[in-house]
Amino acid sequence: MAKYRLVLVRHGEGAWNKENRFCSWVDQKLSNDGIKEARNCGKHLKALGFEFDLIFTSVLSRSIQTAWLILEEMGQEWVPMQSSWRLNERHYGALIGLNRAEMALNHGEEQVKIWRRSYDVTPPPITESHPYYEEIYSDRRYKCSDVSWDNLPKAESLKDVLDRLLPYWNEKIVPELKSGKMILISAHGNSSRALLKHMEGISDEDIVNVTLPTGVPILLELDENLHALGPHQFLGDQEAIQAAIKKVEDQGKVKSAEK
Repeated sequence: MAKYRLVLVRHGEGAWNKENRFCSWVDQKLSNDGIKEARNCGKHLKALGFEFDLIFTSVLSRSIQTAWLILEEMGQEWVPMQSSWRLNERHYGALIGLNRAEMALNHGEEQVKIWRRSYDVTPPPITESHPYYEEIYSDRRYKCSDVSWDNLPKAESLKDVLDRLLPYWNEKIVPELKSGKMILISAHGNSSRALLKHMEGISDEDIVNVTLPTGVPILLELDENLHALGPHQFLGDQEAIQAAIKKVEDQGKVKSAEK
């Protein structure tokens, strides 16, 4: 029997997801399809009878907007929400803004997969000459963070994401779970993958093959030590979910017409 349950969701599709660009810390709202995904996620969770006590999000709009839409569809808009940069998407450094398929054409699909999915490979860091440097580092949301501006990352591996996420998990989220609250975490592809690696004990090698579609709720059943009792469960139409996973995986491949 599960001692605790937790629901994770990768935010709905954003504008740069649609354009197949590395979005990372550039703030993006949901696309029209992303809004539909978030609303459908809320409808599905409501139909399954979920009642949340607390929501955690990153400080990026697509994460927060997804949580809002889910709660609205569930009629649970009143549920408290806490946001932290520690749940942000992985910082892709110099790759931010670049098209994944074009990168695969120029650098090879395997290199792009390593940049996107590996555990401990860090992309080249962002520099002040990068077109989105000023937009990210002048953003007021990071002046309210629990680290100094100088200590904000300039590029991250998945390992780095887990390292900056774990203090927040242990200090903020774990006590709420252990108090009996039902929690939803609306985060990102890589911050969610990092949490899954931690809770499920996924190896450094196997995490490469974990892909999360946008807007699909993920149920985790946990023991008294908050270790997963089994693999995470995607909630919804399994055939559609597998198609959505393949769509995400294909983002890092050369388009057929270009091969």
